[in-house]
Amino acid sequence: MSKIKIITDSSCDLNKDIIEKYNIGVVSLNVSFGEETYIDGQMDNNVFYERMANSKELPKTSCPSPEKFFKAYECEEDEILVITISSKLSATYSTAVLAKNMYLEENNKAIEVIDSETGSVGHGLLVVKAAQLANEGKTLNEIVEEIEKLKNDIVFYGSLETLENAIKGGRINPLAGKLINALNFKVIIQVVDGIVKPVDKARGDNNSIKKVVDSVSKRVCEKNKRVLAIGHSNCLDKALKIKNMMIKENSFEDITISEVGSVMGTYTSKGAILISIL
Repeated sequence: MSKIKIITDSSCDLNKDIIEKYNIGVVSLNVSFGEETYIDGQMDNNVFYERMANSKELPKTSCPSPEKFFKAYECEEDEILVITISSKLSATYSTAVLAKNMYLEENNKAIEVIDSETGSVGHGLLVVKAAQLANEGKTLNEIVEEIEKLKNDIVFYGSLETLENAIKGGRINPLAGKLINALNFKVIIQVVDGIVKPVDKARGDNNSIKKVVDSVSKRVCEKNKRVLAIGHSNCLDKALKIKNMMIKENSFEDITISEVGSVMGTYTSKGAILISIL
């Protein structure tokens, strides 16, 4: 087993079997419906998406407390690497750094904290890569250097089924958003420079999926990417369809399909597809 502990936050949307395989520490974010606050993953995803759809107000997400990271640092390993969701999407990175400084006032450990500058499945790919490097015997500094390089080169696109959450969250004019939904337009997003950007749109599921697959496949050829991660917001059928489309034109060393949890799902809504390659 690696002597370096890899820790991340729950927005990485990694499957449980991967987390257990690499002994990854996960610090959970929070999701609130009004006065009710839940730890990310505490509520079944089916229940979460149904409740969110029936709620007039968008759930609120919040980063973990410094105490949660502090507790995670109290592991048996003497070296720790933390990889968090983009600091432009959440205060989780700052909280992890604050907890690191608090911990090192009384303890002696090597702790490095990396801002992934991405989220969900893109974030998860970096975490798994770090764990693999640790298992290969790479030093903490070597892993940090490699992840810092890779995070600037990761490819991440997605398709949103609906703009309902963007409307609820006040990020788009309600009239314009409802018109786009009525016309069955799907928004194509790209995660780049730590933020989510709308980059295109397509009418209907088939067209939107094809556009996302084409965008990702083009980058596979350009950058010789070989690891594929697909995230879905309670729509496994779409994820499997995209997997089949991707492997027809590309070869991958590894492919993972995972559910988009409640933190990222708050912003994507049900039916979203996220694709990342590394």
